[in-house]
Amino acid sequence: MKKLINDPANVVREELQGIEQAHPDLVKVFYDPYYIVRADAPKSGKVGLLSGGGSGHEPMHGGFVGMGMLDAACPGEVFTSPTPDQMEAATKAVNGDAGVVHIVKNYTGDVMNFEMAADLCRSEGIEVESVLVDDDVAVQDSLYTAGRRGVGTTVLLEKIAGAAAEEGRALKEVADIAREVNANGRSMGMALTSCTVPAAGKPTFELGEDEMEIGIGIHGEPGRERMKVKSAAEIVEMMTTTIVEDLPFNQGDEVLAFVNGMGGTPLIELYVVFNELSKFLKGRGVTISRNLIGSYITSLEMAGCSITLLKLNDDFKKLWDAPVKTAGLRWGA
Repeated sequence: MKKLINDPANVVREELQGIEQAHPDLVKVFYDPYYIVRADAPKSGKVGLLSGGGSGHEPMHGGFVGMGMLDAACPGEVFTSPTPDQMEAATKAVNGDAGVVHIVKNYTGDVMNFEMAADLCRSEGIEVESVLVDDDVAVQDSLYTAGRRGVGTTVLLEKIAGAAAEEGRALKEVADIAREVNANGRSMGMALTSCTVPAAGKPTFELGEDEMEIGIGIHGEPGRERMKVKSAAEIVEMMTTTIVEDLPFNQGDEVLAFVNGMGGTPLIELYVVFNELSKFLKGRGVTISRNLIGSYITSLEMAGCSITLLKLNDDFKKLWDAPVKTAGLRWGA
């Protein structure tokens, strides 16, 4: 194992210390328990947005805390759900008396712990709405889930719902917008290599030099099929056909196209993928009117990518374009 770390047991704490040192203008970091909140939290009268999950997917979620996106994030250990006490403390820290939305990726530990935290907060008089993200079309059930996994749409949902909350929209409206984003987003990923969890010290799975896996999860969960490595055009066609036929996406639709790197993929390759995606969608009569290209929801150093398509409406476009200022995503601010 070659990693830029000190002690594998301290990776998350030392990462949080680095975030605290790098971005004091954006966030405040707490250590007992771990959570990150925006520097001006709580904002009175504003709906708070909270998400979280295992570390190792950076910049998700801590890199998306700030103006126009999340109010708080709870980092678990690498690929491990945060605990209810983290979520409870973070919810209280961002409660501005307008309620808090919990954005929960559909992994069993996340769902269970967020439910416990929401119940605890409600018992103390905080209104909480929970939104589940389950956009992965690759597999129905996996090692970590009952139902579909929550993947790339999470980033788009956090941005769009975050802008709605920043506008001062009410709790139910913010939660409903988040649910609508999830309902209109679909994703699928692939891997060229495995990743290595620091505490494990060895790759999560083995892939031959000439192999790839289609439909992989963000924790290295098995995908749909292992096969010989193919060209970018063939990979994009396989994944995007499954995505567009699932919702489905139809001729005349406008979409936000998100090409995401899994952590070890250079940007040059992501633009090759986006070019093939653009050609594929044009052939289907689907228009890309917004895009996001880069590594935003990663799996440590895994080489590979995911594709997410979100069917757009005028409100989604307006909220996507609204200013955002976080460590991992910023424009217009």
